[in-house]
Amino acid sequence: MAAVPEANADVDADVDVDVLIVGGGPVGLTARVLLERWGVRTSLVEKRTELSPFPRSRLVNVRSMEIFRGLGLATRITDAAFPPEYGRIRFRDTLSGRDFASAAIVGVRAPVPESPVTGAVTSQDRLEPLLLGAADATVRFGAELVGLGEDTEGVTAVLVDHRRGEETRVRARYVLAADGANSTVRRLLDIGTTGPGELARVTTVVFDADLSGLAARQPAGVYFTAHGTFLPLYPEGGWSWLAPTPEDTARADWSALVSRALGADVDADVLRVQHWTMNAAVAERFRHGRILLAGDAAHALPIMGGLGMNAGLADVHNLCWKLAGVRHGWAGPGLLDSYEPERLPVAHRTLRQAVANTKLGFAVQDRRREQLRSGAATPDRVELPWSERYFAQLGLVLGVSYDSAAVLPDGSPPPEPSSSSSPSGMGDGGHEGNGGDGGDGGDEGTDYLPLARPGRRMPHLWLAPDRSTLDACGEWFTVLAPDPARWEPGAEGTWPLRVEALPGEYAEACGLGPRGALLIRPDGHIAARWPAGPAADNALHQALATVTGPARA
Repeated sequence: MAAVPEANADVDADVDVDVLIVGGGPVGLTARVLLERWGVRTSLVEKRTELSPFPRSRLVNVRSMEIFRGLGLATRITDAAFPPEYGRIRFRDTLSGRDFASAAIVGVRAPVPESPVTGAVTSQDRLEPLLLGAADATVRFGAELVGLGEDTEGVTAVLVDHRRGEETRVRARYVLAADGANSTVRRLLDIGTTGPGELARVTTVVFDADLSGLAARQPAGVYFTAHGTFLPLYPEGGWSWLAPTPEDTARADWSALVSRALGADVDADVLRVQHWTMNAAVAERFRHGRILLAGDAAHALPIMGGLGMNAGLADVHNLCWKLAGVRHGWAGPGLLDSYEPERLPVAHRTLRQAVANTKLGFAVQDRRREQLRSGAATPDRVELPWSERYFAQLGLVLGVSYDSAAVLPDGSPPPEPSSSSSPSGMGDGGHEGNGGDGGDGGDEGTDYLPLARPGRRMPHLWLAPDRSTLDACGEWFTVLAPDPARWEPGAEGTWPLRVEALPGEYAEACGLGPRGALLIRPDGHIAARWPAGPAADNALHQALATVTGPARA
């Protein structure tokens, strides 16, 4: 591995911040909002001169919407998104044809009892301005990162503004790289990737056309056809068409190609054409000293299934509270060591699902086109372009389980489960090890059972009207206990901490006795559970100290 040049800690810098965020897409912008909420000084740099004009990512899943709910953004995002009836995928030969099949996008088409929110279909170029306006920290567009130097105290980044011909230096304690699948930071660090690599070369055509007669009565967020995929872009109009990139792009008649896929005599006013490569890879490492990778810089996921952006949002939700703890002094630098072992297995599992979705979709499209060419296409010979797990992936998004030093095993065996049914469909809280229910990061695919085990996301339970157990989490650790007075912290505590009551019926479902408690991390994952009560008077203090590591003196 090529060594990162050692920086001179005494070098003059034009800007000095706690965290430099590289990349102004949804992941970098969300990290900026999260860190600002924690009081961490940040600066974000983006080599583009503006936010992306392309729709790109389109699905905000339920877990991402839970994160945005915690930031006070969920309502604004939903208001700018499509209505819930667009949370569906339809399969047709052409857009003007009839449905051969359709499937709801779970957690988007309708609420699910496992979450206090509903996901949304919305375009990335609608999401990014909302995220940009949700924080005040400095953002520099048109600033390209060209160099990094690291020392024991921080990182020095060299930026170039090509419009002005200016070079500046930023001094940061940490760098959060969210600069995309072709990450400059990852290249400078000489971090390799694993995975299939290039899966396809794709062209996105953004166009305007009056398609109300073809789609209005049967709305969907995705129309999967034999001649490419159609996506409505905004509630007020606009479309994109995705298809394999033709060999001769210079001579391609994009309007004609779109009209053919529409299957109707409709004028398509082509606005933009973008050629891109669909990659599938995961970085070999997510961390190099004080530099951490997130989003597409850490894992490039195919778009099938809408997993990519959402996985990146989960990355920074996991990482930002840890950076805040280190910077504010209530956590040791070792807490950052938990980021890679928690998120890297999730990235590999998500990649497997996304690649399987993509290969299945492409194969079905290819076979259907061949059937149409040969005249063998009949309705009863249609093969669905998804498995039952295609868009029903609650296990992937809500069932993630972390196994690291920032998660503690159960304190003692749980009480015997009651014969009565558990609230909200929760399984009993029985102990099976440190999150040991998925082997490599949690539930698989459609299978999600809400479990209050260490490493798992705290199950959603209503504490009050419109107030979830997840709403009890924020810029602090949370203790939920049926007898909260037993768990009030002593004066020696240095961690941000709140203690709340957990109703008795929920306590039983979480595997807690009358003296038990859950310790929940700021990212909503359970750090520790004491089913029968604390083993010692200082159990909470010791758990927090173990999870966060020794703070720097």
